[in-house]
Amino acid sequence: MIMKRILLLLFLLALAGCGRPASVKPDPTYRETNYAKNGPRFKVLLLYDDRAEAAHVQFDHQAIAFFNKLTVGEGFIVDSTQNLGAFTDEQLKQYSVIVALNAAPAADARPPFERYMESGGGWIGFHAAAYNDSRTGWPWYVRFLGGGVFKCNNWPPQPALLELDRKDHPVTRNLPESFVTPATEFYQWTPEPRENPDVEVLVSLSPRNFPIGLKDIVYGGDFPVVWTNRNYRMLYINMGHGDEQFSDATEQLLFVNALRWIVSRDPDGNPLDK
Repeated sequence: MIMKRILLLLFLLALAGCGRPASVKPDPTYRETNYAKNGPRFKVLLLYDDRAEAAHVQFDHQAIAFFNKLTVGEGFIVDSTQNLGAFTDEQLKQYSVIVALNAAPAADARPPFERYMESGGGWIGFHAAAYNDSRTGWPWYVRFLGGGVFKCNNWPPQPALLELDRKDHPVTRNLPESFVTPATEFYQWTPEPRENPDVEVLVSLSPRNFPIGLKDIVYGGDFPVVWTNRNYRMLYINMGHGDEQFSDATEQLLFVNALRWIVSRDPDGNPLDK
């Protein structure tokens, strides 16, 4: 009986080992951890305006706290300013990316901002940072954003189902193929950014949301919410209204991915590799 049990145990052990690789090959993409040794890797400028509508200011202040929290350990430096007209070329050169929180440069700062972006500067814009209409008077900015001007929006702010257009892009590759964003106001544009061959849409409002809105109702149409203009080191994110955007881990991951991707394409070299 004892011998039978021993043989059965040996058989089970051999069976459990079936299909195991003889050796584990190392992942060819594996890299050693890169610890920052020489201080902060890059600098970020947060642009915001406390004179904006209350829901935008709510988002702005939460975003400032969010990005500052990412600097723990002095991995990078975050500066913030409400002075929308004080940019100079020399000031902007020190930043790998400008994060526009519901704000755009004032008229006096437009020329240095244009030169900054044309020479490889980085930009991430949230929500109203891209708002423009017939009164804006800045044709370059409209081209920079992909050619669209404000068409309409849903109201009131509400959660919505988003769907990935690109599943393999660095900004979206670790996101679920569809997810629900916390309550926000969505802007729709005309002409639609996707019509521009230089625009790459990464995330869109799902058509399953239509009609969206209870007061101001959007019934359909193409509705991208995250995109990049390939001619620039930029990314636009439609979300950014109210105090709920940072309550969702998927959305936070999207924001971190956006920062990492824009910074990684710095024309002076990827600061994350230094």
